[in-house]
Formats: sequence, C-alpha cells, structure tokens
Amino acid sequence: MFKFDLERHDYKYIHFIGVGGISMSGLAQLLLAKGYEVSGSDRSDSKIINHLRELGVKISIGQKKENITNPDLVIYTDAILDDNEELIAAKKLNVPVVTRGVFLGALMRNYKNSIAVSGSHGKSTTTSMISKILMHSDKDATILLGGELDEMKGNVRVGSEEYLVTEACEYKGNIRYYYPQTLIVLNIDEDHLDYYKDLADIVDTFREYLTNQDENSMTITNLNEENNRLIFDSVKGKLITYAQENDEADYCAFNIKFDEIGRPNFDLRMRNGDVEHFELGVIGRHNINNAMASIIATYENGIDVETIRKNILKYEGLDRRMQIIGEVDDATIMTDYGHHPSEIKVTLDALKEHTKGRLICVWQPHTYSRTKTLFDDFLTCFDSSDEVIITDIYAAREKFDPSIHSKDVVDALVKQGINAKYIGEFEDCRDYIYKEIKKDDLVLTTGCGNPDVLARMIVEDK
Repeated sequence: MFKFDLERHDYKYIHFIGVGGISMSGLAQLLLAKGYEVSGSDRSDSKIINHLRELGVKISIGQKKENITNPDLVIYTDAILDDNEELIAAKKLNVPVVTRGVFLGALMRNYKNSIAVSGSHGKSTTTSMISKILMHSDKDATILLGGELDEMKGNVRVGSEEYLVTEACEYKGNIRYYYPQTLIVLNIDEDHLDYYKDLADIVDTFREYLTNQDENSMTITNLNEENNRLIFDSVKGKLITYAQENDEADYCAFNIKFDEIGRPNFDLRMRNGDVEHFELGVIGRHNINNAMASIIATYENGIDVETIRKNILKYEGLDRRMQIIGEVDDATIMTDYGHHPSEIKVTLDALKEHTKGRLICVWQPHTYSRTKTLFDDFLTCFDSSDEVIITDIYAAREKFDPSIHSKDVVDALVKQGINAKYIGEFEDCRDYIYKEIKKDDLVLTTGCGNPDVLARMIVEDK
C-alpha cells in the first residue's frame, strides 16, 4: 500500500503527468500550498494550465522524457498510457510512480474525517453542496472538487487536516484505493464500459470499496436506487439511507414542491423523527437527491440544521452544471456537463417542465466507446427536447474508431420520430442556432468534452 505523509515532506519535489485535468490540478495546488515543489506536463495550454503557472507550478507543454528531472514522486492521470515518455523515464530512474487515484487514497489517510462522494451521476454537485455548507461552518475543511465553484474561485480549498471533502470516481476502479470515514454512494449505473465488463463488475468494485471502511465509518446512500441495495451487505460501519417519498428510508423527503423556474422545496424527515424544511437554489427533482446526501453528510458530522438550511439555499451550482451562459434574441443559452444517458434525460426533463418555448439540445458525444456501448440508451434520453443536434464525437483519451459515428445516433433517433440532425462542427452549430431560435427558446449544450465552448460562441459571437 502506498503511503504519503502530508506533513513530513518525504517527497520534496513532485511531478504530475497530465496536470491539466481538473482533479490533477487540484492535487497539484494542494501540494504546492503545503510547501512542496511541484511541476507538471500536459498536451496543450488551457485555462487551468495558465492558472497553475501563475501559482508557481513549473509547466511543460508536451510530454517528453526530458521533463523528468529527478522528482521524488510522479503522479499520473488515468488517461496516460504505458508508452508515455515521461512515465517510462520515471520508471527507468526508479522514481516512485502512482496513479492519481492511488495518491488521493493515500492523501485521505492524512485527515481525521474524510467525506468522499461516489456514484455514476451527481458527484460534483453533491461534493460542492457539502463544500458550500462546510465553508460557512466552524470546520476548516480541505476541499477537492471536480468542477469550479465561484465562491472558492476554482476547485480546491486548502484547510486543516480535520476534514477532507472530495469526489470518489469509480473509473478504472480508483475507489478501491480510497479510505473515507463518510462514504456517499449516490447511484450505481452502467458507465465507463471501456474499463468495466458490465454492471455486475461495477457493483463488485463498489463492494470492494466498502471493505476499506472501519466500524466507525458511515455509508450514506439513496434507498430508491435499486442498484445501491446490492452493496448494503458490504457496509462495515453505519448504514444511513435517504429517499424521496419512501418511508423505509432513514431520511425521507416529502411535500415536494417547485417554484416557477423549477427550484424545489421540501420537508425532510430526519433520522430522529424531526421534520425540517429546505429550499434549494438549483432546479430539478434530481437535485433533491443531491441535496439530501449533502444535508445528511454534514448533519451527521455535527453541522447544525440552520447552517445547513441557509447554505443549501445559497448554493447556485457549479460551473458547467445547468449553467446559464447568456441570452440571444430573447432565448436562453445554457450548458451542462451531462454525458451519460441518465444524466442527459434527467436534465432535459427538469428543463422542459419550465421552458416556455422550445427546448433545443446540442449533444457532443464523449468517447467512441461510450457512444457505442450505450448506443441504445442514448436513443431514450432526448424525448423532452423539441430538437436534438449532435456534433462530432469528442475522442478524449481514445483513438479514432471508424465503427461508430454521430450520424449513426442521428439516424436511429430519426427512425424513432425524434427531430434530430447531425452538425459536426461548432461553427456550423452556432450559425444554425442563430437561424432557428425564437423568443423563449432554451438551447442546452451538453457533454463532458467542451460543449461549453459552443455555448459561449453562441452568446459571444452574435
């Protein structure tokens, strides 16, 4: 097991391969603030890379063996392949080399109380809700987010070693290396099937994750998610359940109502039988689940109800999560990070309920493998949209795969009677939107590649 003592500085100089990712950059900033010398490399410049430079991280664009100049430790992201020049060079020099997931797991052991948010959907929102509450409590929490929170002016906050709040992504089985005291499982769904064999394989990984707990830990999970029930018998510590309108749950939301733009308010029956009322500053029924997980995690860790109530209302969302970018011709332009069929469906359903005009969705598929393995599921998630535009697939870590194309999804959607069309390039999408939008329409660009760039183009280029 890899161990890392945050205060002893056994490793004085740490190098990150793929430092431009949101999670990697957060770890780099944390270590820099703790007094370590930090360097990193990535394929290209970005907003994140420029910010790291400004903080004092030595950055190399392009990953070459010359970038490995005797670091004490090398951390690399899951997107890095075995033939990476820097990775090979570090191993030749016998430098300790670990993945981001292994390092984050070792980092958790430095904190008295760690809160880790896992699940196929909603991790970033829930983690940032918890962060919002803790930042306005007497807990000096260290926070690592998978998105940017305006109040933090980024995705990392360096606090004491009492509390650590972080996302716990299951990709490549990384959760197996994590050791939180408060473990949240939002949901378990078929995703990352370029790594996992099937849903059963994903469930087994969550089971293994739970075995890292001790008897003093707690697992918080949604009772209404059927796949969550498959891991209950692996919980070592305390199991706490929540759900909407399900009296079997320890915490139950009921009397659910929405305001004119879709922001929920609800009564929550607490585990001790008390009933508390909460209002949210974000829209959508799915955010009730995220809020409940956040309320429970903070309440069970000693935060008073009034602090929770006040700050859950003030939470207005993360960058790229149902984010309003601006208006064009009295139509609203939004962007979202949703890239899995379940996420896209939930977002579109929530938006449709309160959209006066048409709901136009521009989807950028993320990776060839996800598009192919979840092909049939993607055909079921656009029913709430009046029009679907699909751009070229964002390859991310993958090489070109000629066996799948965005046109294939469009053709299948059209056969089902969905108003769908293929427009590969962002510039062409922008021009099409300009011709088509009318007053009170809502245009949503979605995906975890860079569809936010398109949303900003639509607003800023007009």
